[in-house]
Amino acid sequence: MPVTVKKIILWRTEVDNKPGALAGAIEPPAKAGADLRVIMGYRHPTVQGKAAIEVFPITGRKLAAAAGAAGLGAAAIPTLIVEGDNRPGWGYTITQAMGAAGINLAFFVAQVIGKKFAAVIGFETEDDAKKAAPLIKKASKAARV
Repeated sequence: MPVTVKKIILWRTEVDNKPGALAGAIEPPAKAGADLRVIMGYRHPTVQGKAAIEVFPITGRKLAAAAGAAGLGAAAIPTLIVEGDNRPGWGYTITQAMGAAGINLAFFVAQVIGKKFAAVIGFETEDDAKKAAPLIKKASKAARV
C-alpha cells in the first residue's frame, strides 16, 4: 500500500478534565452516525483542570450540528493524516525530513496496527503542512528500502 497523505480538519473542544468528559463530547456525533477515525483526548498541559478533545471526520450538516451541540468546532490547526505500510524507522525518517526542512510540529500521533501505520500530524502553519506532504511521501519511500 503506498503512503497516502491527506489534509484533514480536526474538530476540537476544551472541556473540564473529569471522568466521562470524552464520552460526553463524542456522544452527539456518534448518535448522529459519525464513524470517527481519530479520537484524541488529553489533559491540557497549561490549563489546570481542562482537557482537549479532537476528532475526525465530521462531515455534512447533520454531523456538524451534532458536533456543535457537543461544543466541538473546526480547529484552526493545519493537520495531515498519513497512512501506509509500516516499516522500521518510518517515524524517525519522516520527522527527520521535516526537521531538516525547518518544519516545526504542533503534534505527532502515530500507531501501528498489524502491518499498517497511521499518523495524525499537526503543524504550526498551513505553509508547513503544505511543505510537509511531499517530504513525507519522499521520506516514506526511503524508509521502505
